[in-house]
Amino acid sequence: MNRRVIAATSTVLALGLATTACGGGGSNAEDGTDGKGKTLTVWVMEGTNPDAKPFFKEASAAFEKKTGAKVKVEYQQWASAQRKFTTAIEGGADQVPDVAEVGTTWVPGFADKGALVDVSKEVEKAGLTNDLVSSLKDAGTLNGKQYGMPWYAGVRSVLYRKDIFEKHGLKPPTNWQELRSAALKLKKDEPKMLAFPVAGGAEMFAAPFIWGAGGQLAVQKGGKWKSAINSKKAVEGITYYTDLARKDKLSPAKVNTWTEKEVGDAWNKGEVAMSLSGNWTPKAFMAANPDLKGKLGAVPIPGQKSGMSPSFLGGSYLSAFKTDKQALSWEFIKLLTTGKFAKKWAEQSSYLPPTNTDLDNMPDGDDPLVKPFVTQFKDAGASVPKAKSYTEIQATQVVPKMVQSILSGKSTPQQAADKAAKEMDAIFAKSE
Repeated sequence: MNRRVIAATSTVLALGLATTACGGGGSNAEDGTDGKGKTLTVWVMEGTNPDAKPFFKEASAAFEKKTGAKVKVEYQQWASAQRKFTTAIEGGADQVPDVAEVGTTWVPGFADKGALVDVSKEVEKAGLTNDLVSSLKDAGTLNGKQYGMPWYAGVRSVLYRKDIFEKHGLKPPTNWQELRSAALKLKKDEPKMLAFPVAGGAEMFAAPFIWGAGGQLAVQKGGKWKSAINSKKAVEGITYYTDLARKDKLSPAKVNTWTEKEVGDAWNKGEVAMSLSGNWTPKAFMAANPDLKGKLGAVPIPGQKSGMSPSFLGGSYLSAFKTDKQALSWEFIKLLTTGKFAKKWAEQSSYLPPTNTDLDNMPDGDDPLVKPFVTQFKDAGASVPKAKSYTEIQATQVVPKMVQSILSGKSTPQQAADKAAKEMDAIFAKSE
């Protein structure tokens, strides 16, 4: 999960007022923020920030100076973290961390298990409730309660080779037909490049076309979740996306099982002309392949006829677990998600900030490789269903399996979507 520069703005001032009352040096025993003799256990995902250890060393020292509490950071792998969280939650308060980085799609499930602390009032007191990007705030809110603070976020838009487009007189697409037409011309005129990779293993590449056609992955009815991925509108979007490879041959068979990583590897080699890509990738691609500098362009994912198709807005929350250090946990969350350390984390990790204020005041906000992603993030961000069992749907690769079945020719879009819907409904029925 993917990651932009946060400016120190009025948001920080508001939080400064909220945190001043806590005093320094761990002297405020009444509100639970006297941390003398205590240690806060924090779980952080490995890989988001290449300089995480120096960052947390500095942040931990600042936190100890403020509260008296020490911080023990334990780094986790994304691939195994969900299972580790689940095991810890089942083990009770002695097994869970005090604070943890939690993927946005995991928050509803962990909150439903009663493991996370509702910080709605604390967020309101800090003056942030109305400033958080709505779709990101919504991702971590269940039944009106907010379970943590958004820490960083990422969104996918269309990344393209500006030099190749200019060479062939192409303009960035503004609707699905233009995207297809541009890709067809690229296939013809640049046969050695991938015109538009349809990565079968990348769930979040398929979702924008489902949403863009007016479909949904799942819907909630009468308090129960039910799949919607096989609806007429959803299948319309699935068909458009998979036909780019299946009928138009814009994406070779080797891409059928690719994830975002493999698409990124191809970008690094200069092999891609246009694809969906995260806002954190242009900087990484240019670092890996300096020849790409000045040659990349970006636009929001075009809508079916006009406007924008919604794109998955992912990222991480910093959430407090129900331990005996909840007040201290909130202080640490505030320290990392606002002000100096929020700015530093964003600079190092290249993700987007979670507040509208910070988005509007990003130093590089007018950069043509930043602005389109910010527009997508603010105006056309979406999240997966907030069902507690959706993490299992993702873990079992329901959507990628559906796309791969179509790309391989084993199923029609409707047949594959019907099968995916049955799998979803079985998981919903088992755990909802």
